[in-house]
Amino acid sequence: MISNEQVLKALSHVDDPDLKKDLVTLGMIENLQIDESIRFDLVLTTPACPMKDMMVNACKNAIRLMVDAAIPVEIHTTSRVSTTRTPDEVLRGVKNIIAVASGKGGVGKSTVSAGLALALQQMGAAVGLLDADIYGPSIPTIFGVHESPEMKTIDGRQVMIPIEKFGIRLLSIGFMTPPEQAIVWRGPMIASAFRQFVNDTDWGDLDYLIIDLPPGTGDVQLSLAQIVPLTGLVIVTTPQEVAIADARRAVSMFRIPAISKPILGVVENMAWFEPPDMPGKKYFIFGEGGGKRLAEEQQVPYLGALPLTESVRVRADKGSWDATAPDFQPFMVLAAEVARQVSIENSHKSAKFV
Repeated sequence: MISNEQVLKALSHVDDPDLKKDLVTLGMIENLQIDESIRFDLVLTTPACPMKDMMVNACKNAIRLMVDAAIPVEIHTTSRVSTTRTPDEVLRGVKNIIAVASGKGGVGKSTVSAGLALALQQMGAAVGLLDADIYGPSIPTIFGVHESPEMKTIDGRQVMIPIEKFGIRLLSIGFMTPPEQAIVWRGPMIASAFRQFVNDTDWGDLDYLIIDLPPGTGDVQLSLAQIVPLTGLVIVTTPQEVAIADARRAVSMFRIPAISKPILGVVENMAWFEPPDMPGKKYFIFGEGGGKRLAEEQQVPYLGALPLTESVRVRADKGSWDATAPDFQPFMVLAAEVARQVSIENSHKSAKFV
């Protein structure tokens, strides 16, 4: 008769490749049952785990080698997103807060934010997206939403309720102003609006809140550093040298000791163009490999490259995303890598699973 101890001992030889500890020590093995087969749940740190299949195979191999080569093994994968948040912090229902930043405008930061949020949602995570670009909000257009958020009274105070589209909770200053109206505010008003988006909004329970920052290193970035317990930042750049130079400044800002926020990695957007009628032929319009070089130079993860794709641009302009389309696959790959880096970052801070 096979015992639970035998199975757990075998599984203790299987490590999470990112967290560098065995699955039993990490508490990732649950609901172990043994009769004519061995069945258990493998609890991953994110539904977007790119190592899932490899870990499942490693568990089966360990049981075959160390317990019984013939007994059937059934593994059900599930997830509980890790977090290092404490209940008394702002955005208390949000497990992980990811800011998407760039040194300059025009590098596709908002499109990357939207694609990342949608990809994480498609993988099974609860996701919110906050458009913090007060002067140039893009999320209303990208998601095709042009309505004001609902207001509710909760615990005696008025709060905003994010608008939901494609399963993602959204909030933007663009939901509250006509599309053609310019936002002519001084710095303190910008900071105040951002604080309201954070403190006076009922985001509910989220695995990930993506914050689409304005370009540059200004008031919103400083307010973010002061009031939001960030899990980390994603830096977006194109391969072009002028964009790389500004992205380098963005990294530098968030490494200032008074700010000091983790950099999850660099995304190289508009990395190449591949004509639909010439598959396999890549044109490196803005240069080649600049984002990867920046990541190596700054000693941060390289999260991957996204091509310049006309169909993605059309969908973003119309607010009609299609997560099943082949051109969306690069965002799924990006989301898996970002989720992986979040799990690694949390493990460095003694993450807990909630």
